[in-house]
Amino acid sequence: MISNLEFLQRLTQIIKERHELANSSEEQFDSYVARLFRKGINKVAQKVGEEAVEVVIEAKDDDDKLFKNEAADLLFHLMILLEAKGMSLEEVIEVLEGRHQ
Repeated sequence: MISNLEFLQRLTQIIKERHELANSSEEQFDSYVARLFRKGINKVAQKVGEEAVEVVIEAKDDDDKLFKNEAADLLFHLMILLEAKGMSLEEVIEVLEGRHQ
């Protein structure tokens, strides 16, 4: 069983691979992530905003399962946006660590 950190690292790598495929001429591979990258940074950022709103809506309700699903969607799309911006989750964590000191 892989740790949570290892899973996030693997997911980051998959997102990076999908980004590379989205920028190539290889049309045979068409994932949701590759299609999102092809639509551009504005669409990726829009998806993060949509997911953030859905998290806020679910936070006000008592359905923990729906809230966790929306939080997962938000984190996933944020990771896609970070890749689109050429940044990493590790860089964001470094900012948080810097604030904590």
